[in-house]
Amino acid sequence: MNDSSDGAAYTDIIFTFDDGVAVITLNRPDNLNAFSSAMGAQLADALQKCDQDERVRAVIITGAGRAFCAGADFSAGPAVFGSQTGNTNFSSDPLPYHPWQVRKPVIAAINGHAVGLGMTIPLQCDIRIIAKTAKCGIVQNRRGVMPDAHSHWTLPRIVGHARAAEILLTGKMFTGVDAAAWGLASEALDAERVLPRALDIAHEIATHVAPVSVAVSKRLLWADPPPTRAAMHQLETDLHLVLMGRPDSREGVLAFLDKRDPEWTMTLENDWPTWLDEEPIVSPTSQS
Repeated sequence: MNDSSDGAAYTDIIFTFDDGVAVITLNRPDNLNAFSSAMGAQLADALQKCDQDERVRAVIITGAGRAFCAGADFSAGPAVFGSQTGNTNFSSDPLPYHPWQVRKPVIAAINGHAVGLGMTIPLQCDIRIIAKTAKCGIVQNRRGVMPDAHSHWTLPRIVGHARAAEILLTGKMFTGVDAAAWGLASEALDAERVLPRALDIAHEIATHVAPVSVAVSKRLLWADPPPTRAAMHQLETDLHLVLMGRPDSREGVLAFLDKRDPEWTMTLENDWPTWLDEEPIVSPTSQS
C-alpha cells in the first residue's frame, strides 16, 4: 500500500500508513466532517485495502479538526432525506465495506463531536477512544428518519439492550464522559490525547499481536448470529488446531522467553481459514 499514490485519489479522507498502522482521517473539517457519499465510498475503499495489505496490522479512523463527524450533510436541506422509493441501490448503511469486516483491529479515535452517522459508524469499530468534551448522539429519530448503519445491531451488543434503547429511542445528546461510563467507549480523554492514545494501542497491537491470531479472534467476536456456548467452544477448539504447532505459536513463546519483540511470519493470504468467511460460521468439525 502506497499512501502517496492511493491517497491521491481520495478527496474526503486522508490515508496515512506508518510502522504497521494505517490512519484514515475524515477530512471535511470546514463542515465538521459532515458525511458525504464520497466520504463513505472512500472510507470503505481504504478499509478494504487495509484488510488486504499484510503490512497493515491495525487501523485508526479519526476526524480532521475539532469534530469526528457531525453526521449527514444538511447543506441541501430536506432533500438529504428525500424519497428513495424505487431506488434499488439505496442502503441505510452508507459503507459498502465495514470496519468489522477488516481482519485487523479497527480503532475509532473520536476526537470531537460525533452525531448521527458520526456515532453509528464508530459502533462498527472494535475499540473506541473518545474526547471527554465530544458532543454525541444518535439523533435520527429526531430528524424524522431512524438510526442507521446497523446501529440496532451494534449498539445493544456494546452497551446492552436497556442503554441502547435509551440512546436510540430518545435521540438525546450525551458526552464522551457518558460514553465511557456506559461502556460505549473504552476511555474518555482530553481531545488532544485521543489520537495519540489510539496510536499507542495500535502500535502495541502491530508489534505484539500475531496477525492471524487476532484476525480469527475478531471474526468470532463479530460472528452473526452469535454462536451458542457449545458452538463457540467448538470453534475455539478448531481454531486452536489451526494455530498450534505453527510458526507463530512457536515464535510467540520464544519471543516472550527471550524478552524481545516477536517476528511473526504467518499471513492472512496463506494461513487464513477460509471456512471463517461463511455466515453463519460453521465449525468444520461439526460438518464431518
